[in-house]
Amino acid sequence: AILAAQRRGEDVETSKKWAAGQNKQHSITKNTAKLDRETEELHHDRVTLEVGKVIQQGRQSKGLTQKDLATKINEKPQVIADYESGRAIPNNQVLGKIERAIDVRSRSACMLRAQ
Repeated sequence: AILAAQRRGEDVETSKKWAAGQNKQHSITKNTAKLDRETEELHHDRVTLEVGKVIQQGRQSKGLTQKDLATKINEKPQVIADYESGRAIPNNQVLGKIERAIDVRSRSACMLRAQ
């Protein structure tokens, strides 16, 4: 209808939608890029390697693999791997389940480390 009106020479007013036909939903804005570069103030605390070693030693003393321990506490094996390697963001519920499963107090060690 718009093209037919334009062919007849009539005045047609159209407006373009913002980002129409483009995949702009995942665009990176200035603020996002700035947050990505910011490393000092905006970070998550992680489990220390000492806690990871305590968990690993307790798990091995019980003769459990990471998968066995994860199954025992109803978590994914990757969760155990992240805690043991110091990549996990501490979750007291998960730590409590791990402590009960391996009979070790991992939270008595210094838990958090700034990265």
